[in-house]
Amino acid sequence: LILKLLLPPVGKSTTAFAKSPGPAKMPHQEQVMVHGNLCAPGPPNNAGYNSNPVPVIIQTESRDKWSKKMDFLLSVIGFAVDLGNVWRFPYICYQNGGGAFLIPYVLMAVFGGVPLFYMELALGQFHRTGAISIWKHICPIFKGIGFAICIIALYVSFYYNTIIAWALFYFYSSFSSTLPWTSCDNAWNTENCTNYFGKDNVTWTNYSRSPAEEFYTRNVLAVHESSGLGDVGYIRWQLMLCLFLIFTIVYFSLWKGVKTSGKVVWVTATLPYVVLLILMIRGATLPGAWKGVVFYLNPKWEKLKETSVWVDAAAQIFFSLGPGFGVLLALSSYNPFNNNCYRDAIVTSLVNCLTSFVSGFVIFTVLGYMAEQRNVNVEDVARDKGPSLLFITYPEAIANMVGSTFFAIIFFVMMITLGLDSTFGGLEAIITAVMDEQTKFGTLFNVTFFINLLFLFCKGGAYVVKLLEEFGVGSPIIAIVFLEATAVSWFYGINRFSNDIKSMLGYTPGLFWKVCWVAISPAFLAVSLNKDPLTLFDYEFPDWSITVGYIIGASSFMWIPIYMVYKLVWTPGSLKQRLAVCLRPERTLPDIHTDSMGLSPIP
Repeated sequence: LILKLLLPPVGKSTTAFAKSPGPAKMPHQEQVMVHGNLCAPGPPNNAGYNSNPVPVIIQTESRDKWSKKMDFLLSVIGFAVDLGNVWRFPYICYQNGGGAFLIPYVLMAVFGGVPLFYMELALGQFHRTGAISIWKHICPIFKGIGFAICIIALYVSFYYNTIIAWALFYFYSSFSSTLPWTSCDNAWNTENCTNYFGKDNVTWTNYSRSPAEEFYTRNVLAVHESSGLGDVGYIRWQLMLCLFLIFTIVYFSLWKGVKTSGKVVWVTATLPYVVLLILMIRGATLPGAWKGVVFYLNPKWEKLKETSVWVDAAAQIFFSLGPGFGVLLALSSYNPFNNNCYRDAIVTSLVNCLTSFVSGFVIFTVLGYMAEQRNVNVEDVARDKGPSLLFITYPEAIANMVGSTFFAIIFFVMMITLGLDSTFGGLEAIITAVMDEQTKFGTLFNVTFFINLLFLFCKGGAYVVKLLEEFGVGSPIIAIVFLEATAVSWFYGINRFSNDIKSMLGYTPGLFWKVCWVAISPAFLAVSLNKDPLTLFDYEFPDWSITVGYIIGASSFMWIPIYMVYKLVWTPGSLKQRLAVCLRPERTLPDIHTDSMGLSPIP
């Protein structure tokens, strides 16, 4: 009471002595910064303490929190479980040894993906900030990582919003008694269009194109009217309207932060599982479905001797769980300080991996059915991957099922909701990192984002999307997460990070987690670097486009060395003093130990 009378609040902050709460619970629900020069050299191991209490500034400004624990869990699951779980894992699995691929996949998940996933959840929950400002609490000189993460998150949002718009176009087209990609009698079809379902003695050649493929390439994308990246053509107004509707949904889902997005994910994160269950049951009843399942899971043990299999396993689990995109930092920053982030990491990782495995049955039962109808091997209809699998292969099979309209509608609803979850997470990461008050920033950001996305909906926009996907996200995000793991484990210190977790959970992480964070997980990131040839619809990307791709990749990563130079130049003192300041994190309340009087001196 005396302290409150002597030290009245100024603005939204108060100055007081932090009192020990006891070992049971730490009242660190709001971020707390120590008052004074915190970057001065001092014992890095927190061994010595000043005997005099030092005032701390306790920020009482309200920060959004999840209304319920399930809001957070569903948001994380919705971000981690995305379109890649539906198409990429089944394709990678059968390509790399079928059931044998599960061995490297599980090992890479245990020693690489899950530790990094756990690390980001713990960092975001402890420091309660986004991907940019968190670095002043970890290692200020690495703050450029936060800027790089935001740029990559933008590229990912470009990609996912484009796919969602395509899915919305299909969703609208599905409301007809006969799906438009069923026959070859439409205005966009060519003489190469070959419809083999329900017909005998149909010859399928290398020049044959299914009605679903021509619907996707000629009616939805209209890539035939573009000669390539040098001539992308005009904007497709149908896709632009789909994009506008998607952005309207995204804006009103995020305009009040986690209060609204936490409610939306109850639909967008759970509905895909209902649809997957329906499609899996329907697929299991199709003729030839067993061929697809056997092809999917038939183990080829000799594949485990190939290095590429282990590289693909590392890349798959990394991009599936999604550390490094800033989303996990942002979502966990709205958690209570004592939330069990360890349990959250284990549960959400298991859900994500199991979803990938189950999705394989949904995809390959249908591929087996298509192989039966074409009278070819399963591998001949499983050549497509990526968006082609979602927009050509699967819709083609659906179009020839009983009740095709119903299954097409729910399939594209699932795709839209999977994409929306990833979009919510990516934009939440950017907004959290850049602004505290999301509602003031959201409108301007959405309008600017919408305008920048329009060029992806030109007639040659699919080529731009492919270039952005390959170069804007792949290698840069792996390199950035490698630096993030190194900065946390070696510069911030594994012991300090472990103590942070102990202050939240009441116990220190085991030796397994520490070894993974220090050595194994960074090595896992190093083997994840893998670059496939760049092709799309038999279009060969010109040499100059590869150069543009590397520039796109550098546009995010370059902010790391730029900020390092800026920080060193503008920090006063000798070079040794500058390094000491730039490498030493600012103190937060959980770092402050208490003396016998219950006051909190500064280390």
